[in-house]
Amino acid sequence: MAQHIPLHQLKTRASTGIEIKHFRSDRMPKDASTLGAHRDDHYLFFVLESGSARVLLDFNEVHFQENMLTYILPGQVHHYLNSGVLSGWSIAVDTSLVPTPCRDVFEGQLITQQPITLNAEQIDEVNRLLNLLQSRFNSNKDDAFHLPITFALLHAFINIVANAYSKPNTSGVKAPRAAEMARQFKALLTANVVAHKSASAYAGMMNVTEGYLNEVLKKVTGFSITYLITNEVMLQAKRLLYYSQLNVKEIAHQLGYQDHTYFSRLFKKTEGITPLEFKHKHLK
Repeated sequence: MAQHIPLHQLKTRASTGIEIKHFRSDRMPKDASTLGAHRDDHYLFFVLESGSARVLLDFNEVHFQENMLTYILPGQVHHYLNSGVLSGWSIAVDTSLVPTPCRDVFEGQLITQQPITLNAEQIDEVNRLLNLLQSRFNSNKDDAFHLPITFALLHAFINIVANAYSKPNTSGVKAPRAAEMARQFKALLTANVVAHKSASAYAGMMNVTEGYLNEVLKKVTGFSITYLITNEVMLQAKRLLYYSQLNVKEIAHQLGYQDHTYFSRLFKKTEGITPLEFKHKHLK
């Protein structure tokens, strides 16, 4: 991986693991809305009240408009693309403060998450809760129960978001087990994709059959193991093409391909353009 992609750490800004802001883009410092591509070591949640925005999230352009809710996972490379005047909420949360069942929902999707439109009742509920959370967060920090109350309100919000992103389980596999397997697969894939690119390898690591793992992942994410592995390889490749000075042959080797021509063919088959065409397109 390219190591020079900036990593923003929440602990440098918030000692309690939470940062909540109600923002208007026309009132923000100029550099705050023009951040280059970077990662965060924490979750980011956004509720857009007015305006529209675009975010380049791991090379997928995500659009969201007023009354929409979205989130960004720790480690995802993103770049804000402003579209006029925006207003809404931004909540940064340390991973340790996100309840495990909610993490199962957020991280189990594996593919870039899309914003969700909230109805009038949901928007009102979220706004009232976030106003209360911000008020409590900014209140007397010497109160004995300041942090427990703050975290309780935060957890209520996170659970509302997780509920909005949850889908009815018709898989026949218990939801907590399926979500945990998907999250475990994602962690193994991220850590091992350079060395292991076969479905059987990950099934072996997880002590399940390839067929069962494929079934669970399809039910949770809608995609097969093979697709998810290829998607991760392409994501790593695009990051290196964009953020590093390595040539295509060097990138192929770094991703575990000794035959760089095979890597180039795979990239074109998957992305529709060659690695060099991708690099030139995004570095104009």
